[in-house]
Amino acid sequence: MRVLGLMSGTSHDGIDSAIVDWSMEDGTLTGVIVHTGETPYPAELRARLLAALPPAQVSMGEVCALDTLIGQAFADAAHSAGAADLVCSHGQTLFHWVADGRVRGTLQLGQPAWIAERTGLPVVSDLRVRDVAAGGQGAPLVSYLDQLLIGGLRGRGGALNLGGIANLTTPEVAYDTGPACALIDAAAAPYDRDGALAAAGTVDEKLLAELLAEPYYREEPPKTTGKELFTPGYVTSDLPKADLVATLTALTARTVADEIDRHRLDTVIVSGGGVRNPTLMRMLAAMTKAELVPSDALGIPSDAKEAIAFSLFGWLTAHGLPATVPSCTGASGPRVLGTITPGSGPLRLPEPLAEAPVAVRVRKLGDPPAGSPGTFQNAAAAPPASA
Repeated sequence: MRVLGLMSGTSHDGIDSAIVDWSMEDGTLTGVIVHTGETPYPAELRARLLAALPPAQVSMGEVCALDTLIGQAFADAAHSAGAADLVCSHGQTLFHWVADGRVRGTLQLGQPAWIAERTGLPVVSDLRVRDVAAGGQGAPLVSYLDQLLIGGLRGRGGALNLGGIANLTTPEVAYDTGPACALIDAAAAPYDRDGALAAAGTVDEKLLAELLAEPYYREEPPKTTGKELFTPGYVTSDLPKADLVATLTALTARTVADEIDRHRLDTVIVSGGGVRNPTLMRMLAAMTKAELVPSDALGIPSDAKEAIAFSLFGWLTAHGLPATVPSCTGASGPRVLGTITPGSGPLRLPEPLAEAPVAVRVRKLGDPPAGSPGTFQNAAAAPPASA
């Protein structure tokens, strides 16, 4: 089954897409990556989206307009991605409601009906809220895929995503560690290309110490955060821009490294836009004892990993299987995620599967099958459905 995963994260810069052809045999799920891509938001839409983020106050009219415009942008991205049997759309998070350490609600915009109309395909959407309704954080959902991947790593394995917000998956738990590129991008405006600004600056140790006093870092997982806390105005400073960006880069590296070492991880798969920031990666490597392995080395493009994960979630939902790890999100149990919008024809789903995959292998189209010479076989025990 070919599933198109669509994802726009906390960088709010565009839509990542991945078509993966999934098949399962003897408990092993194999994914062949047919397509990956990125569609930037139109400049006007991105400006409206950024203007609507916390702490801004917006009207319901603007919320309605953004739901439509983002849905249409996702529909355009889906239409240009290629042939698929099903679409799984994350949409765009506008607000993640956290109060007293609990997630009370979550809002992703991008009306899936536009995708269904444009492609004629059924669409799985609104995935996070089911986990929230079950008492979970609604994030990081990618921990399901991570748990399947990290068991094949040397020693204690983990997975790290460096998007706008950084999230870490360990063998026991998954959570947001704090900002990854969100504050760096806000200070560099629009971002620190190749980490050049940070490399030219000097870390201000006084400001870094003040930032590290943020109470969120001392909360126990599972926990989640976002730009509701780490807003563009979170840091005010008179430092030269290069020094400020260097300090914020060190903040990301320090907070992530502390959590990696706290869980005694030996090898960590790293993905997300932060992988392309060599200054951030150098700082992080110098601060942690773990070996950092870009997900590209495992056959999973680092910029497309989350889109691949949502493709997986679409396959799981279509087959009636849960896509959450309760120990990672804090939910009361595993849940089948999302709602389904029918396509142009009658809704026909595969027969439900009684058992979830126990291993996963992912490769790009044209690469040798997993297990052949010269390929990495990323297979590990899946989290049990009753976890």
